[in-house]
This record gives sequence, structure tokens and C-alpha cells, in this order.
Amino acid sequence: MIEILNADRCTECDICVRICPTNVFDAVEGGVPVIARHSDCQTCFQCEAYCPADAIFVAPSRIPLRPDSPLRDEDALLAAGQLGLYRERVGWRTTPVISPAPPTAPLPSSTIDYHRTVETLHRSTS
Repeated sequence: MIEILNADRCTECDICVRICPTNVFDAVEGGVPVIARHSDCQTCFQCEAYCPADAIFVAPSRIPLRPDSPLRDEDALLAAGQLGLYRERVGWRTTPVISPAPPTAPLPSSTIDYHRTVETLHRSTS
């Protein structure tokens, strides 16, 4: 489910608004789109895959996450290089990751099982 649209990275191209099959986003004249219909998200990852600025994070969950979920912590996700990770995994990222992490930081692991992570988070917070 869509969780983060980072305003600092967003280029206001509105690709997410146009690509979303369930019309989750609303365009804002001269501004960053807004997540207007969060519960309509089908977790298809299209917005994250098509975002050229890696400004979007879709959590691998088809239900809304609790407010205290680590998958809703924008600063932690940015520091870990998680925004745009789906885009990278499908081979669509053509530019380096924009990250505040130092260049010597290890790349994010490619062995993450997103579905198992979300199941574990849901069990531990229930």
C-alpha cells in the first residue's frame, strides 16, 4: 500500500497521478501530488516503478499499516535507500540512488522477503 510520497524528491511530473489504476493520487496545481484515496491502493507498485525521482515508497502490504510501523518512517526509509527500491529491483532505475547515506554505506540487501517482513510486522504489532 502506498505509504510515502517524498516532497523533497518529487519533481511534480504527475506520472504517479496518471499511472495509478485506482486513482489514489490527486494532482496539485504547481505542487506535489497528494495521496488522496489511500485505502484505494491495490499495492500494484506502478507509482513507485514509474517515479523517475524515486520519491515514492509502496509498502508490501495490501492493508494499511499502523501509524507506528517502521515502514511508515520516512526518515528511516530514506536513510536505508528504500525509496525507489522496487524500481531498482525491476531494473528500471537508470540513475544512482539519491540518498543522504555516505557513499561507503552498503547497498540495500536484495534478499528481503517483503511479504514475510510485513506478516512479521503485523503479528508483532497486533
